[in-house]
Amino acid sequence: MAAKEKRLGLMKFFKSVVVELKKVSWPNRKELTNYTMVVLFMGFITAIGIWVFDTLFRSILTFFL
Repeated sequence: MAAKEKRLGLMKFFKSVVVELKKVSWPNRKELTNYTMVVLFMGFITAIGIWVFDTLFRSILTFFL
């Protein structure tokens, strides 16, 4: 009996997932492209910032050591 209850619970869970996914406001192609560009740009800026600080700290440590 417990296996049947688990199966019914799992089916109920996936049905509720489908219901919730229908409520989602999905972005259109233009919005998706803009969001992707923002993420790539911010990732690039973050990588440049980390590289600058890494180079700066490496130079400082090399000078003192």
